[in-house]
Amino acid sequence: MAVQPELEMTLYNSLLTAATAGTYTFKASHVLKDREGGSDIDTDPHRLPVVEESFVIKAVEFALDPSAVHAHYPAANASGNYRRVLPHVTLNRAILPWERDIKGKEVPSRAPWIALLLFREDELPDDSAAGGLTVTRPVTELLEPEPGVLGPDLPPPKGAESMMCRTIDVPPRNFTEILPSEAEMHYLAHLREVRPPHQLRDDGEVLTEGEYGVLTTNRFPRTPGSYVVHLASLEGHQAHLPPNDLPVGTLAVRLCSLFSWTFTCSPTGSLDAAGLLQNLVAPGNDDPEDLALRLAPPQQPVQADDTQQYALRRLRRGYVPVSYRPMTGELTFAWYRGPCTPVTAPEVPLAPEGSPHPTADHALIYEPEHGVFDVSYASAWTLGRSIALADPEYVTDITRARRELANRAATLKALARDPYRAALDPDALPAHHAFTELVANGFAATFLHALEAPQLPARTRRTPRLDPQQPSLSEPRYQALLQVTADRNTHAMPAFLDRLALLHGVPFNYLVPDPRMLPAESMRLFRIDPAWIQALLAGAGDTGIHTTHDLLLDPLLRTSVARARAPRAPAAGLLISSALVPAWPEFEIVATRGKDRPVEELRRAHLGADVLLILFDAVPDQVSLREPGQGIHFGIGHGDRISLRDLDPGPGLGAPLREQFPAPADPDTIFTRYTRPATGRDPDVLQLLGTRGLLPALAQALDRRELTASQFALELVNARFEQLLLADDTPRSVAAP
Repeated sequence: MAVQPELEMTLYNSLLTAATAGTYTFKASHVLKDREGGSDIDTDPHRLPVVEESFVIKAVEFALDPSAVHAHYPAANASGNYRRVLPHVTLNRAILPWERDIKGKEVPSRAPWIALLLFREDELPDDSAAGGLTVTRPVTELLEPEPGVLGPDLPPPKGAESMMCRTIDVPPRNFTEILPSEAEMHYLAHLREVRPPHQLRDDGEVLTEGEYGVLTTNRFPRTPGSYVVHLASLEGHQAHLPPNDLPVGTLAVRLCSLFSWTFTCSPTGSLDAAGLLQNLVAPGNDDPEDLALRLAPPQQPVQADDTQQYALRRLRRGYVPVSYRPMTGELTFAWYRGPCTPVTAPEVPLAPEGSPHPTADHALIYEPEHGVFDVSYASAWTLGRSIALADPEYVTDITRARRELANRAATLKALARDPYRAALDPDALPAHHAFTELVANGFAATFLHALEAPQLPARTRRTPRLDPQQPSLSEPRYQALLQVTADRNTHAMPAFLDRLALLHGVPFNYLVPDPRMLPAESMRLFRIDPAWIQALLAGAGDTGIHTTHDLLLDPLLRTSVARARAPRAPAAGLLISSALVPAWPEFEIVATRGKDRPVEELRRAHLGADVLLILFDAVPDQVSLREPGQGIHFGIGHGDRISLRDLDPGPGLGAPLREQFPAPADPDTIFTRYTRPATGRDPDVLQLLGTRGLLPALAQALDRRELTASQFALELVNARFEQLLLADDTPRSVAAP
């Protein structure tokens, strides 16, 4: 699979300007003072006048161009399981959240003047369906609304009567319960500096080099249904923000909405990635051997006889019983095991390479003690021949190669009978032969004698075929000439056998002979039986042998094919049957061996709509399954826990610590203790500060006195879920980098 380039991203607390938006006045005056006494010695008639100059710093205030929004998550009109996600917006103008002043005094640095607010259905009177509806009004109606509606306390700008803005009216209860305090707003915004090549993440945003302002909501979309997100201006509302009380008689608080989008939270309509990954490896929690590809044997009887023990041993080794009819005609059963085995397959004394066979009988294994056949390798040989015969290009190539070899051998044999011709190079051009005869000694006398001799009657001569009893072709010179012919005619045969060695074209029921070996929502690990692969390739390689000549010349063709093949033999692999397969066609699976030495992935194939096959070139010690990266978004992980990240400066900054908050070891500590309910529903609004605040508790878990806005954002970056499979150990769930 393709590897994305490295992402270099830096988070900062804020991007503060020396002066916020507004009107500023410079005053300049000259005063002449006494050097010794310091008194003003200017007189009014001669004093220079004071000079005043005003200028305006303009910034977004009541309207925002949609192009200023770089990305947002969830996507507009998306539907999925976003219960653990804090929606966020990324702004192209990095300074935008801080270029106006909310005039707060609760935090030492300036809090953003805009906030990202999340509303559910039936929470906004003018948008009860959470469809993103707003009311377009003149700015004057925002600043001076009707009685009972609370607007921002701002002086009307010049030309406010003709300026339009999008507004929402928030009921007092929703405003008090949902909006963050001014101190909390400081932690819901940060600056992101990105330094990667331009890249597009799966289901996420385009990560482009630059600086961006980022704002997150303080609310999770916990309840299924439709949601609308508003980027709202809170300038002029600093006196109304929690924990301040709204004036008595307030019917609504009018906010200016600069940008908005909608999405749907549907937990049942999307996949629970972490839950499905954990379910795949659940059988290995009690016994890692339960993840092996084999038919689960029934419970062993307390007193099993020899026959029952023999059958159980076969099942544990990956065999399944199949129907079999021997040449004697009766219907019985035999054992079959495919190339994917749960144990290391023993060496089998199969026929050596270079000894072709016309049938699969040579690969049958008979157990006289139990009177049962093992048809595994015979089935592989027959399958290899069937796949080869079904490929027109391969059949054409191997038939042509055998024919060319036979013709070449017959030609060399005929030449060998004539001492004169045997001395010539059969690969040389005819003109070369003629020139050699012309310059030979005695050619003139021989030519004159031929002209004077009487003509003989015409006779049809047939080139004799190769006589296998004559050993002349075993000479090194002729062997080299035949090998050249074989090399010239292999064509696509090596590539075909390379693909066949990686099980291309092998039907699924040969890999998994019983469906119960790979049930739905399961993963099975296996090793590769090299003898089975050898039998499969032998079946394909034995195609087209019809005569004794083909048999004698076959080693030459096998040598040519072997030299042209790529030595890529699989050693192990895994099979996954899950709904994750169609949902994530390219999710990341990383295998390592020894000290983080990567194991090469030789093949990844979708054998069905929900079945994935992966082959490795070695048996790994560790396999990591990671959900696909979905851009940069914020929230909590599976089980309502935060996967903690390293905050210490250095190369490990931002790396997962393999720890979770709240700690799973403390069942009494749950994440909902750091949330508060809104409008009587499930607790879904973050409580960031205070005795039950998330920030102090998270800082304590990280052994720090306090967290900054950028550190808090880093901890909330939603880590990909990672399922680890370790050698001789039970599966482990962690957060991926």
